[in-house]
Amino acid sequence: MGIKPIKPGEIRRIVLDEAKRAHVGHIASALSIVEIIAVLYTDILRIPSPSAPERDRFVLSKGHAALALYAALALRGFITRETLATYCDDDSMLGVHPEHELAGVDFTTGSLGHGLSFAVGSALAARLEGSKRRVYALLSDAECNEGSVWEAASFAAHHQLSNLTAIIDCNGQQALGMTAEILRMEPLVDRWQAFGWHAVATNGHDTDAIREAFAESTTRDTPCVIVAHTLAGKGVSFMERQVAWHYLPMTDEQHRAAIAEISGNQ
Repeated sequence: MGIKPIKPGEIRRIVLDEAKRAHVGHIASALSIVEIIAVLYTDILRIPSPSAPERDRFVLSKGHAALALYAALALRGFITRETLATYCDDDSMLGVHPEHELAGVDFTTGSLGHGLSFAVGSALAARLEGSKRRVYALLSDAECNEGSVWEAASFAAHHQLSNLTAIIDCNGQQALGMTAEILRMEPLVDRWQAFGWHAVATNGHDTDAIREAFAESTTRDTPCVIVAHTLAGKGVSFMERQVAWHYLPMTDEQHRAAIAEISGNQ
């Protein structure tokens, strides 16, 4: 029996509803990766169960977008809807950043710049074990400001970790401004190629294009990176490209307007 496809609209609705219930921000960061997460958890990641030894590994390096990940885990049945509804409650396993104690989360993340190193280590471990599992890491473009990202990238290329794919959520924003104004990283494709990776750019909100990019990433003898061009706050017009929505929570009126908008676009 195949996996029930996860629709991006389902993830967006969960992100908005749970963020509003918890009165927590980081909404735009979660909305920008919705299509990437939907494709990963429908078509790419081989995870029959969160405890299967040979499951693929996924690292959400931009951990502040965890609500999109939690939505996918719930839609795949790895966590219950009741657990999802505890997001950011006292004593909940679902915090603003993911922790590995939660079923379906292999690595605790949130301190930016460390997730790719986790993924590189996991990919090397798979090779040493003779395992066919693959490793995927989702980073932000602003996270590429961190030097540790490039140290990990150099290591992965040196060891030709062809079982490793990184995805860059390239939305051009970070906590306090536009990435191009704080520390410009473009052209990211050229930078990653210079570090020995196969790099491809794609539309991060086009699910067919994302699938094609992932298919290409499995045919190389080097690590691969997908530079996915996205919009922060995608799907909610008053959040798109607005830096303030990195942190702001929603009012009741804003939540109603956001739900109405995504409902009309599904």
